[in-house]
Amino acid sequence: MRLLFAGTPRVAVPSLDALVSSRHEVVAVLTRPDTVAGRGRQPTRSPVAERADTLGIPVWTFSPRDPELLQGLIDARIECCPVVAYGALIPPDVLDVPAHGWINLHFSLLPAWRGAAPVQHALLQGDAITGATTFRLDAGLDTGPRLAFVDEPIKPRDTSGDLLDRLAHRGADLLLATIDGLAAGTLEGIPQVDGGATYAPKIEVDDARVSWSDSADAIDRLVRACTPAPGAWTTFRGERVKLGPITPVDLLGLAPGEVRAAKSDVLVGTATTAVALGQVVAQGKRAMAAADWARGVRTGDGEVFV
Repeated sequence: MRLLFAGTPRVAVPSLDALVSSRHEVVAVLTRPDTVAGRGRQPTRSPVAERADTLGIPVWTFSPRDPELLQGLIDARIECCPVVAYGALIPPDVLDVPAHGWINLHFSLLPAWRGAAPVQHALLQGDAITGATTFRLDAGLDTGPRLAFVDEPIKPRDTSGDLLDRLAHRGADLLLATIDGLAAGTLEGIPQVDGGATYAPKIEVDDARVSWSDSADAIDRLVRACTPAPGAWTTFRGERVKLGPITPVDLLGLAPGEVRAAKSDVLVGTATTAVALGQVVAQGKRAMAAADWARGVRTGDGEVFV
């Protein structure tokens, strides 16, 4: 089939590679426009655009509502549009153009965790298993008919980065198998049951602030869910400190947020047992081991994270 691949972040690149290596033809790539970043304020290509440039594939950055996208689909005789984390809603008239539709790879077992941050919410809630689902886009939020899925166990120390990396690669195989099935006419969509739906809105920076009055397990899940982005954080002496993954430990006696630094570790109290910090990033500093940070700021008795 003649494909238009739609995607933007690095997690979409494995799927692009899988489709390019298949018997299908990736005619062009649709991605979000370049952003301006860094001190030099230089335009930055999306990871998908960079990969498409390397592969010699034309890159489209039209808005989904731009008439040029609609006409481009028609002129290029696009038969199907696989989508991975594109980052914008596709209007109904554009959805209707390709004969086999727009086929989205979503990183959950739909209808669980519809929305922008399914992997983070699966970790936040302590799910034991997640997965990836391919489905046909419609006008709703991840509500279209399911086509195929794959399970993925969540490991005890997974961060969202760890889990998303595995799902990106397994999902690439799933997306290719789905496109193959549609081309062969052997795959039928199955309507989702809305009664079992849960939702996964974007995790904002304010959502990533640690509340030390929560349990050690809840804080552990929050930090892992927010690693690498947006990054869990707390404050110490009025300044923000980002936290890498932590480890719950079997120690009582520290008040919530109370910091106890030793030679090789830093413990912090919660509503239940303490947690041991891993890496921290103090304001304006590089990432460092928690013990090195504590020695640098010379933590004292009774000091707390807030």
